[in-house]
Amino acid sequence: MRPALLKLESLSRHFGGLKVLQDVNLEIPQGGIFGLIGPNGAGKTTVFNLITGLLAPTGGHIEFNDQPLAGRPPHDITRLGIARTFQNIRLFKDMSLLENVMVGLHAQLKYGSLGLLAGSRLFRSEERKARARAQELLSWVKLDHKASDTADNLSYGEQRKLELARALATNPKLLLLDEPVAGMNSAEKIELMAQVRSISARGYTIFMIEHDMRFVMGLCENIAVLNFGRIIASGAPDAIRNNPEVIEAYLGREEDEASLDDTGVSA
Repeated sequence: MRPALLKLESLSRHFGGLKVLQDVNLEIPQGGIFGLIGPNGAGKTTVFNLITGLLAPTGGHIEFNDQPLAGRPPHDITRLGIARTFQNIRLFKDMSLLENVMVGLHAQLKYGSLGLLAGSRLFRSEERKARARAQELLSWVKLDHKASDTADNLSYGEQRKLELARALATNPKLLLLDEPVAGMNSAEKIELMAQVRSISARGYTIFMIEHDMRFVMGLCENIAVLNFGRIIASGAPDAIRNNPEVIEAYLGREEDEASLDDTGVSA
């Protein structure tokens, strides 16, 4: 059994009298792809916001790579090796694709404050390395041929892929994907599924939230189900698909039952 990279223990988050998360326990193993599903308002994005330090938990603990995350600011958590994408795309629309990805790389450059001096040999060397790495990451999501285009000229699906490449630029140990195929057409979903598999095969651990059941079932090795702020089931896709409590809580609607008939990508 693979060691846990991320542990959520008795995690809760309340907003006044509203208990958004209650006693959530999860372990994300190192390597592979893990999914978190649940109805709208179940608390899924709140889980990601707690992991990344955008919110503080009301109770419980979060450990990443055996280090507690409590009290750490988001930039510190990023340095530890956690990166994420968002439901609402957050790109620098007036910058090129290459520049967008290089933003994620700059924290790793080694020239320091003195190296910023114009003409510094170290600065030029590090910038060349960053450009080459950014180009490589764009190739992973099949956008390298548009490296010099501005992000604003991309389709919605391409913008999601660019955000994924920029998250990878921080060299994460854990990649959090918040509804990565939202707004994509069927062809884009199929292409992204292959790209996520390829990224996972390179050794990245992926934890995703997604409403497209066929995408989740076709990619994830294990899936947890969140309902009214509580984990009601966790296991392999087949176990989740056939779990009566899951079917009643989330997958019982007619359109969702149809989407679970196979592991392709829904339209």
